[in-house]
Amino acid sequence: MTATSEPMTAGQPQDAVPLDDWRRTLRRAWRSLVRARWPLVALLILAVVGLAAAIGPSVAPRDPNRQAIMARLKPPMAVDRQGKVDYVLGTDALGRDVLSRLIYGARISVVVGLAAVVIGGILGTVLGLVAGYFGGWIDDIIMRIADIQLAFPFILLAIMFLIVLGPGVWNLIIILGIGQWVTYARIARGQTIAQREKEYVDAAKALGARTSTILFQTILPNILAPLTVIASFNVASVILSEAALSFLGLGVPPTVPTWGGMLAESREQLLAGRWWLAIFPGVAIMATVLSFNILGDWLRDFLDPRLQTTG
Repeated sequence: MTATSEPMTAGQPQDAVPLDDWRRTLRRAWRSLVRARWPLVALLILAVVGLAAAIGPSVAPRDPNRQAIMARLKPPMAVDRQGKVDYVLGTDALGRDVLSRLIYGARISVVVGLAAVVIGGILGTVLGLVAGYFGGWIDDIIMRIADIQLAFPFILLAIMFLIVLGPGVWNLIIILGIGQWVTYARIARGQTIAQREKEYVDAAKALGARTSTILFQTILPNILAPLTVIASFNVASVILSEAALSFLGLGVPPTVPTWGGMLAESREQLLAGRWWLAIFPGVAIMATVLSFNILGDWLRDFLDPRLQTTG
């Protein structure tokens, strides 16, 4: 941003400069996406998945739990007696429409992935800020709790808690969210330790700013970049964890269609050559996770000040 010597007039809006910075940043992000190409493709895939999650009931051709025994195990693009294609992606062992279940399953993956990352990100960032800023015994307690959690395989902890609490979307979100906080806490702590001795923090203290103001309005904006990158990767990790737990029958109730649950139901049909029952949900999981990872790679490079170019 170029500084000018002209004073701000009374009619000039106070947020003109920040708004101009946002526009410049958005233009630079779009040019970077277009040049990189693959992140743009990943963004389009995630837009389709998000749209399916948002308006799934409106676009799904059938009720995902509606059974039609006479139409069970139909292959994709099968033609009926009238020469019409009834089931674009085929049906499962109970005659349920695979396409409808795939569309409804996107909602669970997106909601669980984003909600768990938000919960884990907020909890971990707050604890990391507190540990890094105050240090001492507060830092020791928070980091030792993090070390204890890291000492246990997360999937085993999730299975144990889900067996006790029972399957359910909210139970799954809370468990996966709590399992993610350690990563954010360790990164936020390290970044806060590096920032707390900077001049702008000393200036805020000299001006009498409260501790909460220093933490959340002074330090936090300067450490958001690495936390944002970690969040993009963690969404993919949470989606895989949800699929794994649903595959084991511990994620959500069987009546709720999920991609992991569809994979679990396809196990008995694979040997009989019903490939579509596993291929389509597997491709959906792979495409979504891969898209988040590609977008995370691009976001890491875009937010790296050493790689930024002026726009």
